[in-house]
Order: sequence, then C-alpha cells, then structure tokens
Amino acid sequence: MRISRKSVLTGHIHTMELDVTQSQIDKWQGGELIQNVMPNLSVSEREFLINGITPKEWEDIFGTYEDN
Repeated sequence: MRISRKSVLTGHIHTMELDVTQSQIDKWQGGELIQNVMPNLSVSEREFLINGITPKEWEDIFGTYEDN
C-alpha cells in the first residue's frame, strides 16, 4: 500500500510503499500497538507511519540511522 505522511521534523510530505493492509492500519489507529499489528514492518517503516520521518531524513538531520 502506498502511504504518505507529513514529517514531524521538516513538514515535508513523504511517500513509501509498505506491506500493510487497511485492516492493519485501522487496528493501529484504533489503539492497538503498531508492533503487534504490523510485525512484518521494519522499525523504520513503523516509525515512518507514526511520525512521517524517513531513514534518509533522520540521517540528514541526526547522523547515522540504525534499523534494529
């Protein structure tokens, strides 16, 4: 699914293709923990959903980004 989010750091709109369903998004927005609803996503993909920050943007602002 193609997802667009506004970065909380820069205000830029970023878009990523993520392996999620609308049902998963609905569960997360309904209050379930994102890591429980979308365990297949990487940490950086989940962070993108939460705050719109891409790994590249994080690196540009703060330096090295580790996705573990």
